[in-house]
Amino acid sequence: MTHIRKTGLGKGLSALLDDSEVVQAPVRQQPVPEGVSPGNISHIKVNEVEVNPFQPRADFDEQALSELAESIRLQGLIQPITVRKAGNRFQLISGERRLRASKLAGIAEIPAYVRTANDQQMLEMALIENIQRENLNAIEVALSFQRMIDECNLKQEELGDRVSKNRSTVTNYIRLLKLPPVIQASIRDNEVSMGHAKAILGLDDVDKQLFVHKEVIDKGLSVRKTEELVREIQHSGKKKDKSGKEEAISFQFQKIQDDLASKFATKVRLKVQGKGKGAIEIPFMSEDDLSRILELLDW
Repeated sequence: MTHIRKTGLGKGLSALLDDSEVVQAPVRQQPVPEGVSPGNISHIKVNEVEVNPFQPRADFDEQALSELAESIRLQGLIQPITVRKAGNRFQLISGERRLRASKLAGIAEIPAYVRTANDQQMLEMALIENIQRENLNAIEVALSFQRMIDECNLKQEELGDRVSKNRSTVTNYIRLLKLPPVIQASIRDNEVSMGHAKAILGLDDVDKQLFVHKEVIDKGLSVRKTEELVREIQHSGKKKDKSGKEEAISFQFQKIQDDLASKFATKVRLKVQGKGKGAIEIPFMSEDDLSRILELLDW
């Protein structure tokens, strides 16, 4: 038999945790135990709480968990977790980091807010709670947004309303999932920022995206430099056909052109005429600039 001890809340916190505006769908799980009502914190046993199967966050910083556990040992858990009743046990809705740290701290009972929720509400609340309160990386946020769209049947406008973000912000996050896996992994591991990723998304070709990503990693390019590189690739990798219209040269030639431009520190144009023929044009701005280029050519 689950032991539940009820503690009254102050008026401000009670209003914050008021359940009346959150629960909108009929409950399919076992009802909340008698005596547990919105606006009250219940103390439940840690070993009776099951991890949320809808938890969008996979990685938890062990050092941060240890620090939180030490804080809980000294001061107790200030912010309650949120659970729902599941048979004779409880299922976590939000607060897995706090639950894990409480276990590390050796706490037997934990303060919890017992909520009523069906599976879809539970998923939505877990995703929103993590997006708003946890330090998720951009890929985790993007995956959470996509799950809310796919599994909660939300449109981007509705999702934006749920998480208090405008539609363009939601769109920018979801677009990250269109990047090659290696770039997504770099975003997840904080090797490149959201700003870098948005710049790289300006290129449609995967090979070009991978090239810019490598340049960012190898040379430590800032977001501004990355944006400049993307613009150069967008505009410099073109030649004109007989009608005067611009047509794109292959990425391989464009990469050679970019490498030469980097070597000579000036804009280089690679003119490809077909059948393996072409020319390399290296402009110079002065006699001194010409001397500098000739030195690089070991002239």
